[in-house]
Amino acid sequence: MAEARFELSVERRIAAPVERVWHVMTARLEEWFCPAPWRAEARTLEWHAGGRSLIVMHGPNGEEMPNEGIVLAVEPNRRLVMTDAFTGDWQPAGPFMVGLFEIEPDGDGTLYRGTARHWTREAMEQHRAMGFEKGWGTAADQLKALAEHA
Repeated sequence: MAEARFELSVERRIAAPVERVWHVMTARLEEWFCPAPWRAEARTLEWHAGGRSLIVMHGPNGEEMPNEGIVLAVEPNRRLVMTDAFTGDWQPAGPFMVGLFEIEPDGDGTLYRGTARHWTREAMEQHRAMGFEKGWGTAADQLKALAEHA
């Protein structure tokens, strides 16, 4: 029997080499990770498996949305995987998703895919209702623009 997958994803083709896209994904994360007019602040981002991640999203009206989690995998020029299922020192938290940010060569450019994997259909539908397509799509467009003009 096939396993149910509760995934939402966006894809973009970026007219830039994988190495440049990876550099922008990691070194310039605050510039693309959060859809404008919101902005991202990477307060802590340890770029290794088991590393702590604390990215705070700041809204235009003073809103703050902290997103704390753990980095699960960093495969340079390939993918970054993070989850909110744990906080620092592997403390369990109320899991919502695993975020995968993947890139691969695509002709003379790069294919970017941002995927949110959820534990339940309800969590996936909640994320969809929160505006996943628009939010993650805008972030992907911001990454594309930065990488193509870097």
